[in-house]
Amino acid sequence: MNAHSDMRVEADVAVKVNLLDFDRPALEAFFATMGEKAFRATQLVKWIHQSGVVDFDAMSNLSKKLRVELAATAEIAFPEIVMDRESADGTRKWLLRLNDGNCIETVFIPEKERGTLCVSSQVGCALDCTFCATARQGFNRNLSIAEIIAQLWIARSALGWDMGDDRAISNVVLMGMGEPLLNFKNVVAAMNLMMDDLAYGLSKRRVTLSTAGVVPALDRLREVSEVSLAVSLHATNDALRDKLVPINKKYPIAELLAACRRYIDGQTSRSITIEYAMLAGVNDSVQEARALAKLLRDIPAKVNLIPFNPFPGSCFERPDDEVTERFRQTLIQAGALAFTRRPRGDDIEAACGQLAGRVQDRSRRHERGRFEIVAAQQSQQAGSQ
Repeated sequence: MNAHSDMRVEADVAVKVNLLDFDRPALEAFFATMGEKAFRATQLVKWIHQSGVVDFDAMSNLSKKLRVELAATAEIAFPEIVMDRESADGTRKWLLRLNDGNCIETVFIPEKERGTLCVSSQVGCALDCTFCATARQGFNRNLSIAEIIAQLWIARSALGWDMGDDRAISNVVLMGMGEPLLNFKNVVAAMNLMMDDLAYGLSKRRVTLSTAGVVPALDRLREVSEVSLAVSLHATNDALRDKLVPINKKYPIAELLAACRRYIDGQTSRSITIEYAMLAGVNDSVQEARALAKLLRDIPAKVNLIPFNPFPGSCFERPDDEVTERFRQTLIQAGALAFTRRPRGDDIEAACGQLAGRVQDRSRRHERGRFEIVAAQQSQQAGSQ
């Protein structure tokens, strides 16, 4: 093959589009450019996302001519599965390599009454939360729609395509690598596919977006989606949260909680969970529990206490179980609905805050050293006495 032929082949490959990048409206538009009716999008969505079929030749209700055209112009491409590990408690983690060499992680957590898939939305994370392994990796880029929804497809394929009431994956949480609201367009499109009755058919109550508090994007989400919300709070005062969750310097606690109130205002179908990482000697006192209950007194939210999950190089420790339970009981006595999340998959570094992947850091994040968090907290407490 001569050089000119090589260039033509490369051009042919380059024009192929990954159909995983399209939700149903986008697929309808794609088929319209091919002179096809909109119902073709419904057929394709069912084949890919309901039945797990990605071979155009096997899509029997498409005409042979259309199947040939699709094979020439489109593809259904997935990240490479680099690792598939299972924890002693049944938690399963996949390490997926993307086309650019970066890797992301996806985790499945089986429970008696549900199965939850934790999905990543970015390669790394730019928010630099000090208790999170992902933040240590730096940041490279947003994930495409295809790279987000592929995590669900891969997990569904590994666990089985039964779509009945006993299906393995009943819930999806965007709590993996990255801040979902900083990849707004792609995340919303991927969630729409998750909730599409002709695709994965998940209830909006069973798709949860977790955010550290990007307030403008949270307000924008209110206009386009009704998914459940998980808010990473982790502190009850700005001085401490500035250090734990640096985005707090831009959107402090009062602004974040006001956005939470707006999100659920008049929307009984929406729910909010407050995520609170329990860090020994940092934010786990009875006083902090009382302050948290006071902050949330007019927000109908449940509190999810997450005992810290260690990772290499972290400067925090997990509180004793008695400390966490005392914190929870204090919240309950103050009228809050509070639960403790039992660590799952920590033996394979799949627990909350442990996902790292392999990230080619483009954020040029410099080593900032360890924050003097405990000292700052002690100073704050002394000042309030």
